[in-house]
Amino acid sequence: MKKNLLICFTSVILLMSCSNKDQLLTSLKRYNDSMESKGYYFGDQLQLPKEITDNAETITISFGDKETSDLKVDPAFFGLGNNDVTFVIKTKSGETLNQDATINVLAKSPEKNIGYEIVTEYPHDENNFIEGFLLEGNTVYESDGLEGSSQLIKYTLGDKTPTLTEKQEDHIFSEGCAVVGDKIYQLTYKNRIGFVYDKNTFKKISEFSLPNALAEGWGLTYDGKNLVATDGSSNLYFLDVNDPSKVVKTVSVAGNKEVYDKLNELEYHDGFIYSNVWFKPIILKINPNTGEVVGKFDFTKITDTSMAGNTEHVLNGIAFKGENMLITGKNWAKIYEIAIKN
Repeated sequence: MKKNLLICFTSVILLMSCSNKDQLLTSLKRYNDSMESKGYYFGDQLQLPKEITDNAETITISFGDKETSDLKVDPAFFGLGNNDVTFVIKTKSGETLNQDATINVLAKSPEKNIGYEIVTEYPHDENNFIEGFLLEGNTVYESDGLEGSSQLIKYTLGDKTPTLTEKQEDHIFSEGCAVVGDKIYQLTYKNRIGFVYDKNTFKKISEFSLPNALAEGWGLTYDGKNLVATDGSSNLYFLDVNDPSKVVKTVSVAGNKEVYDKLNELEYHDGFIYSNVWFKPIILKINPNTGEVVGKFDFTKITDTSMAGNTEHVLNGIAFKGENMLITGKNWAKIYEIAIKN
């Protein structure tokens, strides 16, 4: 497989002649335009254009707080997914070129296609534009979106009538939610705030600002230590549960052939994070330590039936009932209980 850099060039040239600058930039653009594959694997050697390597005295890769002159995709410097770096190229004539780049690193092992069978179906209120979904015992906690109809609700699995409801103000668009002890954390889409509620009464305890690193609020779960959030990118953001405005670490998610973006609703279960991909009928099984997608569910048949021709009514709910998975979606009339076939 040909392996190429996905490079977005923003070049700052110091002490360089115009002709040499134009030559190098033309070479880099031609190389970028000829890209045929999506990335590198760990252990691969970075292959820059010959015009660059022939004219370079040294090439250093800067990651902001660390750097290396080894042009190998080393896990000591690179992570899976998108790696934003800066190449510092010093030419043999003493000129310097700084160029920004994004290096995509993929997982060497293909993600496993995980089988399943539907074992039970439960009713779901098809008026609910679901954004967050989780189960404790036989109690469902659900966060529903859209301005003017956003809410946090609680109901018993199998009975779609809420036992407790907390309506949000009309300007709020609610997103993912997660239970931590006796509290429920809830994100908002573009309002740049999150809410903390008492799990038993839905009384609001506090609010918090979304971290600047998150473009928007999408999915949310809890891994037993940190809150984990998505913002529609390829990243999982691990947030300090005591201060959700603080990002503890960021992990980019990638499989064997692609970096997965539009990560949405999340669920943590038995050491893995499960995520749906917005507008796709799939759920990913992700190693949260590395971001590697180790497995994938294809729910095309279920989503085709449940969406009923409305492209906005996408898969967007993941929970676990023992070792079985529960799935549902925006304005779906059903919750499906899935037995996983390993």
